[in-house]
Amino acid sequence: MQFTEEHRSIFNAVRKFVENEINPHVDEWEKAGRFPAHELFKKMGNLGFLGITKPTEYGGLGLDWSYNLMYAEAMGEVTCGAIPMASGVQTDMATPALAEHGSDELRKEFLAPAIAGDYVACVGVSEEGAGSDVASLRTTARTVGGDYVINGSKMWITNGAQADFMCMLANTSEGPVHKNKSLIVVPMKTKGVTVARTLDKLGMRSSDTAQIFFEDVRVPKRYCIGVEGQGFMQQMGQFQYERLYAAAKQIRNMECAIQDTIAYTRERKAFGKSLLDNQVIHFKLAELQTEVEALRSLVYRAVELVVNGEDVTRLASMAKLKTGRLVRQVSDSCLQYYGGMGFMNETPISRMYRDTRVASIGGGADEIMLTIISKYMGILPKGN
Repeated sequence: MQFTEEHRSIFNAVRKFVENEINPHVDEWEKAGRFPAHELFKKMGNLGFLGITKPTEYGGLGLDWSYNLMYAEAMGEVTCGAIPMASGVQTDMATPALAEHGSDELRKEFLAPAIAGDYVACVGVSEEGAGSDVASLRTTARTVGGDYVINGSKMWITNGAQADFMCMLANTSEGPVHKNKSLIVVPMKTKGVTVARTLDKLGMRSSDTAQIFFEDVRVPKRYCIGVEGQGFMQQMGQFQYERLYAAAKQIRNMECAIQDTIAYTRERKAFGKSLLDNQVIHFKLAELQTEVEALRSLVYRAVELVVNGEDVTRLASMAKLKTGRLVRQVSDSCLQYYGGMGFMNETPISRMYRDTRVASIGGGADEIMLTIISKYMGILPKGN
């Protein structure tokens, strides 16, 4: 992966923004259980962060995903997991299909304001009975004249309580489960949309995560993204960007945790010497840093495939799997070396420990990643 001065410029600009506009407020937002998405995203939109890979005619920068990689890595320096996750929904989970397959009219109406930060987006795939098993979702969008009438519910929706629109996956016909779904833009202020509750989570405390009900919600059929019935495949495409983003943002997050742990254990004394002087500790931290570098190489290789227009599913799944497991190992090991202070909420490592557990669940559980990888290896049993 060859990086230019423009790559470095994006990385440094995002780091500066994180340092000045996000990290000073994280503790306050975590206590409140919500961050001001419209206010923060507008600032990010003004700086071009929300449309790095999006078409220039809708306000994006029109760059390839290697530049978005710089954005994702720099967002890993946020001192909580919620803000990078929520902004990643805006850039790499709720808008890629809209940018790639949406009509010009639809992109002007929804993509352009999302890039500008005027609209907050969310993605509606998961349901209580259909998380990783996307094909079994039950929400329907029935054709009535020139409209869809939507009924159902969505669960664990990041940005759900503040979003202006949802990129929803719903059943639009009675056909086979992989061919009967469509992605539909649903404005969240439409009659019949109800944010039932925001969810009380183990981590990601400052991200509003909602359960949402849809009762006879009527939207025009022109809000369908691309061709009706292609939604499942479009969503599978969005998942690849989500998984790459999720992996990329954890690289710097883990590096920062390791660096902070080095600083803490160097200063903390036990039995007459610094904790860091114990071989078991500095060897473990060296091992963890090596694992992070290996993950970085995997992510960069996957990004090269994206830039070259190749199928990234296999490597994106591997990166997602490795990230979810490695970040748990890093956060657990580093917390251990903080001793009793690691168990205190006032210590950042405790927040990382809580926030990162979802990395092996959201965006496709580890077991789903293993299934995909097995399929690409040709060892998945027939019928699976």
